[in-house]
Amino acid sequence: MLNSLAASAAVFCPEVTKWTICVQTKRWDGTVGRPIVQAFVGSLEGARAKKGVLITTSNFSSDAQQYVKQIEKKIVLVDGKQLAKLMVEHSVGVSVETQYTINRIDIDYFEED
Repeated sequence: MLNSLAASAAVFCPEVTKWTICVQTKRWDGTVGRPIVQAFVGSLEGARAKKGVLITTSNFSSDAQQYVKQIEKKIVLVDGKQLAKLMVEHSVGVSVETQYTINRIDIDYFEED
């Protein structure tokens, strides 16, 4: 079931890629199934896009994951776990809780000149 948050964009950036890439985000309460992924794939036609990224805070059904493997268009599915990992990795929407410093012994310090 779709929760209240969704966004879509068709991106063409000739400096980065020669393709138009469609991106859609959805906040879901349950698993995103194949029909939703198929609808997204169909929406690529309007933008003449051959590639797309579908992002959810939930997860994708195995049927949806299998579907994107067998179609011609290149679709990347990003689930909630992957999204959280990317957010932490790129410091998006996160704050620093604790930082650790790991020291190593500098062998050169002990060498005689």
